[in-house]
Amino acid sequence: MGQSSAMHPKALLDVCSELVRLSLKFDHPTDAIVAKFFRDNRGLGPRERATLSGTVYNVLRKKLLFDHFAPSGSGPKERRLAILGFYGPGDFLRSALTDQEKNWLDQCEKINVADLMERHRHNLPEWLVQPLKDQLGDEFWPLAESLNLGAGLDLRVNALNAKRADVQKELAQAGIKAVNTPYSPWGLRIAGKPTLNKFDGFIKGAFEVQDEGSQLLAMLLDAKRGEMVVDFCAGAGGKTLAIGACMRSTGRLYAFDTSPHRLDALKPRLARSGLSNVHPAAIAHERDDRVKRLAGKIDRVLVDAPCSGLGTLRRNPDLKWRQSLGLVAELAVTQAAILQSAARLLKPGGRLVYATCSMLVQENEAIAQAFSEANPDFAPLEAGEVLSGLKVADAAKLCSGGETGQRYLRLWPHRHHTDGFFAAVWQRA
Repeated sequence: MGQSSAMHPKALLDVCSELVRLSLKFDHPTDAIVAKFFRDNRGLGPRERATLSGTVYNVLRKKLLFDHFAPSGSGPKERRLAILGFYGPGDFLRSALTDQEKNWLDQCEKINVADLMERHRHNLPEWLVQPLKDQLGDEFWPLAESLNLGAGLDLRVNALNAKRADVQKELAQAGIKAVNTPYSPWGLRIAGKPTLNKFDGFIKGAFEVQDEGSQLLAMLLDAKRGEMVVDFCAGAGGKTLAIGACMRSTGRLYAFDTSPHRLDALKPRLARSGLSNVHPAAIAHERDDRVKRLAGKIDRVLVDAPCSGLGTLRRNPDLKWRQSLGLVAELAVTQAAILQSAARLLKPGGRLVYATCSMLVQENEAIAQAFSEANPDFAPLEAGEVLSGLKVADAAKLCSGGETGQRYLRLWPHRHHTDGFFAAVWQRA
């Protein structure tokens, strides 16, 4: 299975079926399952890997449609799903099939999906459909379609040591077309999934992979030189790095997370970035002593709360099958507690930003409204006005809610070509 000799179609379909079977157990995030499978099968070339991961993600995106087609086929179910979701040329796939399978696939491909039931078209679990329809009305279908298309790749140029035009040139020389993101001044957007970690610019920390929506959250915090800032749920630190660059590597930026493992993933990125003002720190929970010690001393706090992640379904379609209303309700309790604890860090006049990559009201507006009611000393700021003040084009189009319709940042994949994001902003009296 070396890279020089491509795998036989029959063998590749067998491997696809096995990876589909493992992914549909849903016992781990799909990206982790795929990465482990590639480690365990080192002989796979880049083309085979692309076919394998593409097939698995197709199956996860269109699971309800393929579950509808599968019973009329023969053989193991994971093989039928792998055939329906196969990511690659049709003639290559057909050369791996029995006559019976070819006939069945032809029948499936003749069906007009527009004539099918709603669930076979939107491919979303029932519990998620109504909340999205309630919010979006006629825009529900464009959203559903966008979630099933997958996503391109956004980069954030590190303003500390690089210029957007220079990174664009470096990529163009390698035949990669990168266009400016429409809203973020630091962003470049690439179609497809080229490997970027060999690029000189990447190694020198000139850019990082980061969705434009995530870049806009860092902008909302608007951290200044010399300030004391906390990224409360830093994770692998994408937003931390963006905030550190805003601060021009001055002041102090604490990157808190309850997972030391996630913070370890930040270290190589931090080393590349050239930032010297970032202080990663693992905390036990939101009421940790480290948090108490900094109470009332911090200029700005970002709470990028743990959430259902449903705004990232273009990239992580497994989440729609791994999350549930019960889990969302549990998350909302955690989100409210984390926001309340993080708020204590702020000094008078300080700025608080609460953010998620969820599309659900109960993780977003409901949390923000409850916090505002319980904390009259925190005055809501209009997210649209904050972004307009930072020269973001058409900032009002990125927002919704409040009397002006600009209270919250509310990004949607079908509208803004970003992941789904929410953010609320307050200033402490």
